[in-house]
Amino acid sequence: MNEGIINWNLDPVIYWITDSFPLKYYGLLFITGLLLANYVEKRIYIKENIPIENLEKLFIYIVIGTILGARLGHCLFYDPAYYFQNPMEILLPIKKIGDSYKFIGFMGLASHGGTIGVLIAIGIYCKKNKTNFLWVLDRIAIVAPIAAAFIRLGNFMNSEIYGKPTDGNWGVIFQKDDLIPRHPSQLYEAFSYILIFGILILIYKKGIKEKPNGLILGVFLVLLFSARFIIEFFKENQVGFENGMAINMGQILSIPFIIVGLILIFTKKDQFIKPSKIITGF
Repeated sequence: MNEGIINWNLDPVIYWITDSFPLKYYGLLFITGLLLANYVEKRIYIKENIPIENLEKLFIYIVIGTILGARLGHCLFYDPAYYFQNPMEILLPIKKIGDSYKFIGFMGLASHGGTIGVLIAIGIYCKKNKTNFLWVLDRIAIVAPIAAAFIRLGNFMNSEIYGKPTDGNWGVIFQKDDLIPRHPSQLYEAFSYILIFGILILIYKKGIKEKPNGLILGVFLVLLFSARFIIEFFKENQVGFENGMAINMGQILSIPFIIVGLILIFTKKDQFIKPSKIITGF
């Protein structure tokens, strides 16, 4: 076998807690990403002398918004006909097999839906707590790529959402599906998101005028969804109807976020200032 090829055949289940309830790498990485993002966000709140209690409330909103948004996004964007016929499977981790239902976990979470869910959840939080919406989004945007990177690592452990075939001399063979060397697109995304996190935290440390808010959010939207748009060219389509499209659903859904990001950047670009103080200690 060529030295540039990695054979990947990891069992996605770490441990069976019961006969029907598995502990999977994906779930563990998902939770780890959220907790790590929350830890960094807590450091930001401490640096700005914002009560941690505010973040604890916000974190609950974000977790709910992420999970509900990502799940609803997958069901509505990629296979609405099936889920309209099987509505119980939208929000319950089950699947109808024959005449009975079996626990399988949530098979399908869409990052675009998760982003929309988070935006709605934060909007509800801000309205309820009379907090500036863009101020909160700027700081959440800094840490969001951390959670996104861990989710993509979870996809890699699951041997899912992988890339198109390579030239055969390098790549990853996901043996659970076939013996074709493929682009490890999950790792491409994870690396991109960590890099984006580094860029955003650097921008934050360099200092931006307190008001108006929205510049970091704009940079986040442009960088993350541009990366997503480009990497989609190396990924296999998730559903069959995308095969006849010039660009797939993930790319189509990325475009509005990129446009909103560009609008925010160009309306806030004059708000950069020379750093009067570098925030350190991360």
